[in-house]
Amino acid sequence: MNDTLFFYILIAVAVLLYARRLLIARSIITYTPGEVEEKLLNDRNIVLLDVRTKREWDSGHIKSAHHIPLQELGRRFDELEKHKNKEIVCYCQTGNRSTTAAVRLKRLGFTTAHMKGGIAEWNFRNLR
Repeated sequence: MNDTLFFYILIAVAVLLYARRLLIARSIITYTPGEVEEKLLNDRNIVLLDVRTKREWDSGHIKSAHHIPLQELGRRFDELEKHKNKEIVCYCQTGNRSTTAAVRLKRLGFTTAHMKGGIAEWNFRNLR
C-alpha cells in the first residue's frame, strides 16, 4: 500500500512540474524567423541572443547576435543588463534551448522572446 501511494505521489509531482514548465514556456512570446528578421530591420529595441555552444556559434550565426551559451547564462546574464530596456530574442539550433533561456531571463526581469525553429529554420528560409 505504501509503495502504491508513493508511486501516485511521484506521478502527481512529475505532472505538476511538467504543467508548470509548460505554462511558463507558454508565457514567452514566440516569433518566426521572418518576424525576427523584420524586427531586426525596423526595431532598434531588440537584441538577438544566440544560446548555442561555442562550436555551434563558430559554425555560423546571425551577424547581429550576441553569444552566451545556455549553460553559461546563469553566470553571464549581467552582460545583458545594458539591454534591460530592450526585448531579448533568444535563439538556438531548433528552438528548445532558446525557450529555456527566455524563461530564465524573464525570471530575472528581462523582456524576452524566442525564435521558433532556431537558426535551422532561419537558414532554411535563407534569411540575412
